[in-house]
Amino acid sequence: MIIYLIKRLGYGLLVLFGVVAVVFTLFTILPGDAARMTQGQRSDVATMEAVNKEFGLDKPKSVQFVNYVSDLSPISIIATDSETLAKYHFIGIANLSAERMLVLKKPYLRRSYQTKKEVTEILWNTIPNTGLLALAAMLFATIIGIGLGVLAAIFKDTWIDKLAVSTAILGISMPSFFAGILIAWFFAFVLGDYTGLNLSGSLYDYDPFDGEILNLKNIILPTITLGIRPLAIIVQLTRSSMLEVLSLDYIRTAKAKGLSAIAIIFRHALRNALNPVVTAVSGWFASLMAGAFFVEYIFGWNGLGKVTVDALELSDFPVVMGAVLFIAFLFVIINILVDILYGFLDPRVKLNA
Repeated sequence: MIIYLIKRLGYGLLVLFGVVAVVFTLFTILPGDAARMTQGQRSDVATMEAVNKEFGLDKPKSVQFVNYVSDLSPISIIATDSETLAKYHFIGIANLSAERMLVLKKPYLRRSYQTKKEVTEILWNTIPNTGLLALAAMLFATIIGIGLGVLAAIFKDTWIDKLAVSTAILGISMPSFFAGILIAWFFAFVLGDYTGLNLSGSLYDYDPFDGEILNLKNIILPTITLGIRPLAIIVQLTRSSMLEVLSLDYIRTAKAKGLSAIAIIFRHALRNALNPVVTAVSGWFASLMAGAFFVEYIFGWNGLGKVTVDALELSDFPVVMGAVLFIAFLFVIINILVDILYGFLDPRVKLNA
């Protein structure tokens, strides 16, 4: 188990390093000047040089990359001058010289070109909203998907089965951004007087007298849009897994003993049929966090996706890079946890293999 975790963490670090290299290369060759974006087109040369020095953009690309990796690394060597120390939240490990020290620190994602705020702070203010949206979409997809999958398996080759399978195929075939536009138009515009739902809106509405007010109904349409694709996959997984389990010998034995259909389905069949479904559900959470980008933008949901798209429009590359790296980190961690979970659910899987 320990050897397996070490191997997986090693692979994860390699993946993250590859993502860092690709992201850094991509966004350092894109057009855009931090000094111009922060100071405007009429800035003098001295101001431009000062801004480039502040963001470390006056150094060669290779040096910038090494500095960026050092900023992201939780263990690194940093300078001991006051300006450098002020950037990091760290615990000193050892003084290497009068100018350098080895520290354990929180990864530093730089600062926004536009607002000068730390990228970590910007992302942290939006990640809970995206996490809530992804969790709501996953619960919606899991509950409805397992229910439809069980019904499809029980009533195989009937209209219920065909309807469930057709719904699953439609859900997989429909892109999230297209589904979002249709759902917003139909439920918030055409049926808006009956549903009371808005075309756009975030978790909190602002009232000039009461300040921020929680508005949970704004999460309904983004949840449905984001949950359609995993729902479709869960329906198909549950159906196929249930059909396989229902054909096993112990189910026929349970029927021969006179157990009720409900007891056979929920006490015996469904419990064993859910292994692949649980694995899929666990793995989909990170995908939903990443897939929320366009959904949040369509519905005006103030989350990680909307902030990232807005930053990309403004060429605020540190924010975009930080968001991409966070999603990559989330994928690596969740994939490791899913592998471990699958090992517990299915004893035939050996984690140390």
